[in-house]
Amino acid sequence: MTDHLADIRTSYDTVAVSYAELVQEGPPFEAPTLDLFGKLADGGPVLDVGCGPGRVVGLLADRGLPVIGIDLSPGMIEVARRDHPGLDYRVGSMTALDLPDGELGGVVSWWSVIHLPRDVVPQAFAEFYRVLRPGGVLLVGFHVGEESTHKTSGYGGHPMNIYVHRWLPEGLTAIAVSAGFTPYLDSAIPDECLMFRR
Repeated sequence: MTDHLADIRTSYDTVAVSYAELVQEGPPFEAPTLDLFGKLADGGPVLDVGCGPGRVVGLLADRGLPVIGIDLSPGMIEVARRDHPGLDYRVGSMTALDLPDGELGGVVSWWSVIHLPRDVVPQAFAEFYRVLRPGGVLLVGFHVGEESTHKTSGYGGHPMNIYVHRWLPEGLTAIAVSAGFTPYLDSAIPDECLMFRR
């Protein structure tokens, strides 16, 4: 495992329990955006990549979608199984998904690519494209901007060693298009999200 992935895993293992306690609600636009995603995913199955403690996996399951949650952090997966039992959670990396080609109707990356080094993000998008079937949908949430910050603590003051990379929409769109995706434009999609079709 590369150093940046090891740092992400260790950091989120450390904060997993506190994260689940502190981050219990998403932004106001989350529900309608997931509704649109679920409609476009056409019955799934869908993947929440970087699923953390499983909150969004639960929301997708509530929408009737067969869903897999994958996270790099075993600690996060343990909390997800505790808090949202009976759902499919797996430890894994978005840069090397252990899933067959063309299996999924949708992929959600909800504020998870923000921790990858910028030059590694195309590798993740290539994996998202690979596991989606033709017509499948990708939903990406991200922090808007251009700066990168080094996060050394969080979620109750626990030590962390991760980077948070903000993105301009056009930068992520260029990466997605290079991977083969087509932008899906809808006025209902908020500025902090992008949606693409395979």
